[in-house]
Amino acid sequence: MTDAAVSRQKAAIIGGGLIGGGWAARFALHGWDVAVFDPHAGAAERVAEVLDNARKSLPALADFPMPAEREMSFVSNVAEAVADATWIQESVTEDLALKHSVLAEIQAHAADDAIIGSSTSGFKPSQLQNGASKPAQIIVAHPFNPVYLLPLVEVVAGPAGDAERTRRACDLLTSIGMQPLVLRKEIDAHLADRLMEAVWREGLWLVNDDIATTQEIDDSIRYGFGLRWAQMGLFETFRLAGGKEGMAHFIRQFGPALQWPWTKLTDVPELTEELVQKIAVQSDAQSGQYTLAELEQIRDRNLVGMLRVLKERDWGAGQVLNAHDGFLAAQAGDNAVHDASAPLRLLDLSVLPAWIDYNGHMTEFRYTQVFSDSCEALLRVIGMHDDYVAAGHSYYTAETHTQFFDEVGVNEAMYTTVQILAADAKRMHVFYRLHATEDDRLLAHLEAMYLHVDTHSGKVCAATAEDLRVLMKITDAHSSVPRPEAAGRCVGQR
Repeated sequence: MTDAAVSRQKAAIIGGGLIGGGWAARFALHGWDVAVFDPHAGAAERVAEVLDNARKSLPALADFPMPAEREMSFVSNVAEAVADATWIQESVTEDLALKHSVLAEIQAHAADDAIIGSSTSGFKPSQLQNGASKPAQIIVAHPFNPVYLLPLVEVVAGPAGDAERTRRACDLLTSIGMQPLVLRKEIDAHLADRLMEAVWREGLWLVNDDIATTQEIDDSIRYGFGLRWAQMGLFETFRLAGGKEGMAHFIRQFGPALQWPWTKLTDVPELTEELVQKIAVQSDAQSGQYTLAELEQIRDRNLVGMLRVLKERDWGAGQVLNAHDGFLAAQAGDNAVHDASAPLRLLDLSVLPAWIDYNGHMTEFRYTQVFSDSCEALLRVIGMHDDYVAAGHSYYTAETHTQFFDEVGVNEAMYTTVQILAADAKRMHVFYRLHATEDDRLLAHLEAMYLHVDTHSGKVCAATAEDLRVLMKITDAHSSVPRPEAAGRCVGQR
């Protein structure tokens, strides 16, 4: 665990649009107090909408309980927002003069050791730092929408930056599940936006020249190379195209084609009103049947599904999620030891569209999957997963009994808890419950008996007292929790 994992911290968000709201949601859902300042009418409502989307999607990426959501307040001035803030995120309009004014006001009231990040998509840190009282305090921390789901954040310190502040910034960003990409040099528009702009520029030409519609261009990405890029990016994808001869062969074979006039390079079509309307009309035909809110929810559900697949394979962005699970596991383990007077909350998740059966409800085997994932989370909480399994020991399931009580539909939020009924060196007897988040109604519960085994021999063996330390502390604490009436039931028993 890094030094970022302190018990309670505050983030200040200056500017409450989509990006500022996304930052606010990510911080709040990772246990930070959040103060938002935005003088524009309706800012609080916009942030609330973003937070609502984040609550439905972000917890579904974690296999450990998220920290308790902290207070989010909307304040009337910058000074109140930044008071006692560890991290301050400026997300105002891309106007350099405005940013200078806002950053100056922030620095006038912020603590000297606070980190000030700017969400700017184009300005270099040296431009933001120009004239600042403490230039090194200001860094670029450029995220991607939706900020609460996409892990990448470009970190640019600029010539005035210092290594220690950049390291601390990266630790804090990592603690809220983000993947900092520290740029080697400052450059206009940083890194990712420059790549996106190249594709965007070419797309504008294709529409302008009546070669393709907006939907045809989007289809070429989402049904083709976009799927490859989501998992392997640009260069690793091309590496595969080089075959056994590798990347050098690919470049020698296809590189000369870059000299051919395939693209418009840096030329940009004139954005005449005719072209603007052409794009708008085609975009309406493509997506006009959905409201903005519906498109955001569709996007988030799809992102969750794709990120979960990458997480299962520990690849690409999935590696970030697994690493963050390790961070959450350490916190969960600490919390489990100190606060085990009630069943432990393990998973917060949502019902994915693929989990629905012909009746319109979550299918039976997905209940089993959720309880299985809860077991994985429990083993991580007690420190008997990952390295423990790699060393040759684990728990195998000996017996389970599931009861179903209520149905749950697509996109509904759920959570699981576990109560340790009994444990010793060779056995662990547990009782899981699955609840709907909205009203806490009980959806199902599962009772299980696990046996501690040597994975090499496949035989039951005793765990050491040190390995059992966390488990036995939780078991002792749960001994005072009322035993579930359904514990020990057999099939059909009333």
